[in-house]
Amino acid sequence: MKKLILTAISCIAFTIVFAQTTVDSTESNEIIINKDPRLNTVAKNEAQINDANGVLLGAKAARGYRLMLLNTNNKDVAIKLRAQLLQNFPEQKVYMSFQPPYIKVKFGDFLDKDEAEDYKTQIANDKIVLGNIYIVPDLVELKQDKTASSSN
Repeated sequence: MKKLILTAISCIAFTIVFAQTTVDSTESNEIIINKDPRLNTVAKNEAQINDANGVLLGAKAARGYRLMLLNTNNKDVAIKLRAQLLQNFPEQKVYMSFQPPYIKVKFGDFLDKDEAEDYKTQIANDKIVLGNIYIVPDLVELKQDKTASSSN
């Protein structure tokens, strides 16, 4: 009985193994994708909009540095610091982000660490921030004049 079952299982196994069909050499191995042709126009329009927004907003980014000035859970202190920074340094941007339960205040878009160091000492000397100021690596926004000078 064991031999009969073993023979039947082996016959089924051989049939399954050798049951694969051979590929006809005249067939091509191409994949045909059927899609709506309107998708191409939508993709082109979206790319044009993204390019236009990038030019208008100057939204090109690069690796650079920002100053980490404050990490607090007091919203009033963060807003007060932001106002002081915008008043004293209107040429730079101030970034406030909320990562529960803390509000982080970062300052500037610096490509060079030396430029970030200059602003750090200036902020410390003006006593705008009394605590520690850290230079942190971050993706910074490039200004139009910097992108034009770097491409030349």
